[in-house]
Amino acid sequence: MNILFVTAEAAPFAKVGGLGDVVGAGSLPTALVGHGFDARVMMPFYGTISPSKFQIEHLFTFQFPRKNDLLSVEIYTTTIQSTVFYLLKCLPYFGAEKQVYSGWHIDMGRFVAFNQIAMAAIWELHVRQNWGANVVHANDWHTGLIPFFIKQSQQDPFWGGMRTVCTIHNMAYQGDNAGKWLYEEGIPARQHRLLHQIGAADKLLAIGIAYADYVTTVSPRHAVEIQFEPLGCGLSQLIRSRNPFVSGILNGIATDQLNPATDPYLMTNFDSTDFRQKRLNNKRHLQQLAGLPLRDEVMLIGIVSRIVWQKGFDFLIPALWEFMGMADAQLVILGTGELSYSDQFRYMQQAFPSKVRAEIRYDEGFAQKVYGGGDIFVMPSHYEPCGIGQMVAMRYGSLPLVRETGGLADTVSNYDNGDADHGTGFVFLADNPAAIVNTLRWAMYTYENNPAAWQRMQQRAMETNFSWENSAQQYITIFQSLFDR
Repeated sequence: MNILFVTAEAAPFAKVGGLGDVVGAGSLPTALVGHGFDARVMMPFYGTISPSKFQIEHLFTFQFPRKNDLLSVEIYTTTIQSTVFYLLKCLPYFGAEKQVYSGWHIDMGRFVAFNQIAMAAIWELHVRQNWGANVVHANDWHTGLIPFFIKQSQQDPFWGGMRTVCTIHNMAYQGDNAGKWLYEEGIPARQHRLLHQIGAADKLLAIGIAYADYVTTVSPRHAVEIQFEPLGCGLSQLIRSRNPFVSGILNGIATDQLNPATDPYLMTNFDSTDFRQKRLNNKRHLQQLAGLPLRDEVMLIGIVSRIVWQKGFDFLIPALWEFMGMADAQLVILGTGELSYSDQFRYMQQAFPSKVRAEIRYDEGFAQKVYGGGDIFVMPSHYEPCGIGQMVAMRYGSLPLVRETGGLADTVSNYDNGDADHGTGFVFLADNPAAIVNTLRWAMYTYENNPAAWQRMQQRAMETNFSWENSAQQYITIFQSLFDR
């Protein structure tokens, strides 16, 4: 079976959020290839992507006429970790930009065009390369028109045998108010009754949800959450209307790359059998790099995150001010985001110079050091469709402290407050500072007074299987079911 993922992001070429991890090299497409599927990825060829770095080669160029213009589309290709990638260059939409996204007033036109040229590219690949997809897998609002286009073309045998899946990575971003661009490009009206009833006929994500043969999101818990408000973000009724063709499939992580036993960024490599002897060296190294006192006995809190409201920083920051003021603990945060939140961490570092280090930047290597050297990893999101950070932290032996929502609830089991016969971290529910302070106090008490339980949780967390293999098996079941109806 041939699967084509169409996406705005894919690692290592362009990754802004979790979407880039899911359909990137070494993740879901690669896992499907391992099962004998021909899984390929189609994405824009952004101006930020280096052809030489990724050995990208020109495949062919074709002309694509639209209602108001004639576009020249160049298709490039490369193969990474057994996955074929197609990169589409089409000026002025893709090929010269200096960043992946540019804001609604620009991106709406760009991605409406991307849906159109992706459809044309699928046809051209069939004609020129004799390759066609059995399933086209759209991802988020950027590709939401593709299930609609394919449904509209079912009378043609080529498109009629094709099935579509639409995956929701972040319901909050829906490609709103696209009507102007859809009208100007002569895109047919969407006749779906419920789309008009809920006022979503010009929302690209809603269009994808309505017309796809199957809809997925990135964790089982989140698949339930988005069927109700507020996490449905206005589309809960539409999601409920698609039952039973809605599933939540937990994302995985690239366990071959994210491996503390081989990670080149760590001072000392370790695994679940020898972390008790070796992992402490990484904590000391992180303390040294952060300019913090080298203290083995103090609990070191790590945060690697986008510093934005969704991640819970509005109530995390006051909680940390209170906790760091009273507790003998250390904190290292790495990330970028909203200036008001970032400034609070800079002020916190000034207030507690021997306790807090704020690295307001993006640094992949330093992130791995936080995962591999921190004792506890804090991730108190307001909502989290899946989340990657908590899974990486667990694999590296940093116990997650998370709010019970979405993928965080699906991946982190709560400490049993005893000998750790159960648990891989610390879980709370309320989204307020007091809940975080109390949970941090609980974690610090456990760290200081029950090290055996702490280490049992570390070992269990490190041995939890978060590979893409689990996700791939579930997607295979869905893909096959599409042809059994």
